[in-house]
Amino acid sequence: MNSNFRHLYLTLSLLVGVAAPAVAIAQAPIINVGSGSTSDRLLQIETAVNSQGQLLYQIQQQLSDAQRDIDSLRGQIQENQYQLSQVIERQKDLYMQLDSLTTGANKVKANADSNNSSNAVTTAKPASEKADYDTAVALAIKSKSKQQIAQAISSFQHFIKTYPKSNLQPNANYWLGQLNYNQGNKDDAAFYFATVVKNYPNSPKGAESLYKVGLLMQEKGQSDKARVVYQQVIKAYPGSPSAQLAEKKLASL
Repeated sequence: MNSNFRHLYLTLSLLVGVAAPAVAIAQAPIINVGSGSTSDRLLQIETAVNSQGQLLYQIQQQLSDAQRDIDSLRGQIQENQYQLSQVIERQKDLYMQLDSLTTGANKVKANADSNNSSNAVTTAKPASEKADYDTAVALAIKSKSKQQIAQAISSFQHFIKTYPKSNLQPNANYWLGQLNYNQGNKDDAAFYFATVVKNYPNSPKGAESLYKVGLLMQEKGQSDKARVVYQQVIKAYPGSPSAQLAEKKLASL
């Protein structure tokens, strides 16, 4: 009896031990591994990719805007360079015209003095003198670099030493003043402008040279001396363009 009961108990225990896991597996909820945490991760990745795509698009837009700005600035720079070149060419033309006018005025004055003198002998200007002067003027007009300006200065210095009695001396000295001023040699510039004022006060370059002396004084901070020079321009050359400029400078001092 006891052995039969023990045998039945063992048999039931084995059946329960085998059936319990099966029941647990049957009752456990079915979990879809592919649609749970993995889906969330995929969604997060997709969201991050979209955000990065929007950021990339914004950066591309900013780059495009920056490129348009650069192209616009480049166009403006090219336009400014063109306008500057036109101004330089115009200035060269004006220099040529001014030099031609003053040269003609010097010739007229020389001819008048010759006609008024009973003992005067008309002599033609040596070809080499005119050629040397024209060469110096051409160098001055074409000069852009400091080296070219230095060559023009040397050419005019050769001219004034070689032809000390030439009626082109006022022009040559004025050119030397202007070239030295452009080169930054203000003391040398003042010397040559003052030479015109002292030795050739009645030349067409006299008024402008005196005015330039005043400008140099003002740039050096010598306002009192500049004021005196401007007053001299107005007094010595009334009604001239240089006198009008001097009046404006006086008003600003």
